[in-house]
Amino acid sequence: QVQLVESGGGSVHPGGSLKLACTTSLVTYRDNCMGWFRQVPGQAREGLAAIYTDSGKTFYAEADSVKGRFAISQDNAKNTVYLQMNSLKPEDTAMYYCAASDGCPVLRITPSLYNRWGQGTQVTVSS
Repeated sequence: QVQLVESGGGSVHPGGSLKLACTTSLVTYRDNCMGWFRQVPGQAREGLAAIYTDSGKTFYAEADSVKGRFAISQDNAKNTVYLQMNSLKPEDTAMYYCAASDGCPVLRITPSLYNRWGQGTQVTVSS
């Protein structure tokens, strides 16, 4: 069974940082798009960033709410994709998900393009 396992979530004060990690199998990791998303209960899942693992090319959400604060990266030796989140705000509180898009037909952060999902890791930003 294909698994994507997220880690690194937790509670942090406003202005703090967290680095999320998503580890998966080599088959799922190689030559695919890997993306980070978040979701607040009652709201639609929001795409944040994606990376094409073969080339390292990245794509980010245009929303001012995350632009410039979040960065996606990869470690090919560990089949792991990261999401560095800086200057966190209370409105960043959400469940954060990692996902994979087989074959990476297009490097975007539209949830429907992704067919494999992790269970999520909770991020809470509060004072």
